[in-house]
Amino acid sequence: MIGNPRFMRAKERKLARAQRALSRKQKGSANRAKARKRVAAVHRKVRESRLDHAHKTALRLVRDNQAVYAEDLCVSGLARTRLAKSVHDAGWSQLVRLIEEKAVQYGRTFARIGRFEPTSQVCSACGVKDGPKPLHVRQWTCAACGTIHDRDVNAAKNILAAGAGGQVKRLSRERKTRACPGGSR
Repeated sequence: MIGNPRFMRAKERKLARAQRALSRKQKGSANRAKARKRVAAVHRKVRESRLDHAHKTALRLVRDNQAVYAEDLCVSGLARTRLAKSVHDAGWSQLVRLIEEKAVQYGRTFARIGRFEPTSQVCSACGVKDGPKPLHVRQWTCAACGTIHDRDVNAAKNILAAGAGGQVKRLSRERKTRACPGGSR
């Protein structure tokens, strides 16, 4: 897993201070123009740091792996939650775009897994869909096989399976319970 370096959060206090200084300046003055440039410089540093990190991460992923699979998340939908600041600060769309470009450049395989695939709901061991879970549930136990899953690791296994094979394996609960113990029908 790749951590979120939180570039905007690191510069938040400096940005707030620069914006307060800008708001105190008289409109049309030379000092206001200087203060506006200071605010723009802080924003530029955040943007360039995020882009540099995305380039380095994408290059490392593409060089180290023959195939890279990413889940096509609805970033605009995630940005409407209480995690909006963190979602925007991560720059997910930019990172995925750079991975795709570098995969083409280095002759690697890249695929996006659809956002409606239930990657965190399906057991990666037996394929039973356990149903939706709230985001605060980070670990769960499969009702069918009893395997304990970390939500993110399980989703990563399902994304890998979907990328390599084309579909997340799923069994309905009914079909799983109707199977004969001897293996024959």
